[in-house]
Amino acid sequence: MNSFSRSLPMTLYRTLDAVMPEFRAIFSEFDLTEPQWRVLRVLWEHDGASVVDLAGATLITAPSLVGVLDRLQQAGLIARRPGQTDRRRVRVFLRPRGRTLERRVRPMVEAAYTRLQRALTPAEWHALYGALDRLIDVRTAEAAHQASLGVRKAVAARRTALLRRLGGAASAKRTAASAVRRKRP
Repeated sequence: MNSFSRSLPMTLYRTLDAVMPEFRAIFSEFDLTEPQWRVLRVLWEHDGASVVDLAGATLITAPSLVGVLDRLQQAGLIARRPGQTDRRRVRVFLRPRGRTLERRVRPMVEAAYTRLQRALTPAEWHALYGALDRLIDVRTAEAAHQASLGVRKAVAARRTALLRRLGGAASAKRTAASAVRRKRP
């Protein structure tokens, strides 16, 4: 095992600490928080995104996102509208002031990003993204697999409990164990 300071989570935190100050200074100049920036960044590419889609794209939980959207709306940067076919599905749209902000902020963020990219060769930059994307893909697939196993185990446990109530405890254990084995990929 790596030392704590060389663990992957700590290395990623240190990377954020090294990378984010320049971006935070830009956000601060325009009175934006990081979560507000993430929402605007998505809307600049996908105006009219649903609140659910924004939560997924920005990695902001739904309860927190409501507050972020409230503040962006109060600032006149966005507007929320109910969906045309399903009023429960709220969509978020940029207001003219949100588009104006994009024209002012985006060049500064792109310049900061260019300076950041110069720290690595193009091959290193590509490899960094490739490795991180691969890690995300593998861990996401593993989490989905673990979730499906949890469902299978829960179904097997319910089946076992039902069979026990019906009086076949030994038979129930064998049935549950074989059900879990049959469903493994």
